[in-house]
Amino acid sequence: FFFRLLENHLPTMSLSFYPDLIHEGDLSPECEPEIEEACEEIREAVKGWGTDEQALIDVLGSKSAEERTKIYFKYQEIHDKELDHVMKKEEGGDFGMALQLLSLPPDAMDAKLIHMALKGLGTNEDHLYPVVCGRSNADMEALKKAFFRKYEEDVTLKIDEEIGGDFQRLIITCLQGLEEDFDEEVHTEDKAKEDAAAFYEAGQGKWGTDEGELFKILCMSPPEHLAAINDAYADEYGYTLFKAFEEELNGCTDRAAIFALGMKLKPYETIAKLIKKACDGIGTDETLLTSSLIRYRSVLPEVNEAFTELYEQSLQEAVTREEGGDLGKLYAKLTE
Repeated sequence: FFFRLLENHLPTMSLSFYPDLIHEGDLSPECEPEIEEACEEIREAVKGWGTDEQALIDVLGSKSAEERTKIYFKYQEIHDKELDHVMKKEEGGDFGMALQLLSLPPDAMDAKLIHMALKGLGTNEDHLYPVVCGRSNADMEALKKAFFRKYEEDVTLKIDEEIGGDFQRLIITCLQGLEEDFDEEVHTEDKAKEDAAAFYEAGQGKWGTDEGELFKILCMSPPEHLAAINDAYADEYGYTLFKAFEEELNGCTDRAAIFALGMKLKPYETIAKLIKKACDGIGTDETLLTSSLIRYRSVLPEVNEAFTELYEQSLQEAVTREEGGDLGKLYAKLTE
């Protein structure tokens, strides 16, 4: 019933979070005078003894993904320094990492987050899947190129080496960028029923789950069609796809699949839940919280509505309660 109500409001494709200049591969974009002014404000904030943290928060925390991308390239052109390296030198700890992530173009930020999630003993699955799952084809293509530029490695091969099992199958499927363009002549009600039946046969209707088939349907189906599959599945089998994944998968694979499904069917609520997850438990997951606020900055007004409805407090109230000091001030700026 929920999805039938929202069906007409679902996007025909998964949401993209990277600006057009990233998708166009423009590594030397034309910059407005305001971009050069921002570069000089950053330079003034880090010049000499001590750092003006509030100035960095005001400049970087107030800019869109497109503006921050332009600032990154312009700063390097003017001062011959990579801005994330400057931030690393100036500030340490969680606030320093937040400034590093904020100073990078968004595709390079996500590439860095993947590299961080894979680094060391064991993979941090809960940092990896929000970067990879539920992305548009265009964002995924840009992300893979950014990873290769930054680390001179194929991200698919790198991830394939580091993880295994069902989680590996899901992540590798997501990396392929398989989502079909929505076509009302192809993605019909009958097609939705067929795909719902195929989903059932691969999962609840099968002795032993065919995870590969479940992930293929999940990743290939555009949001509007996936909502129709969900309705058909609920009508025929009495379960939503969310419940079906809970029944058939476990651990990080379950969390990642439900996140990918949510990013297609309920993206703002799904992002709100991800941010709440970063805030819950013993201690805040600053990396997950910071990266989420930066990646989804363009849709935070919509996320705030979902967050407020779910948790009866505003997004800004929740995230600033988690952190004080400069990091708390940055969170406040990002959620203005």
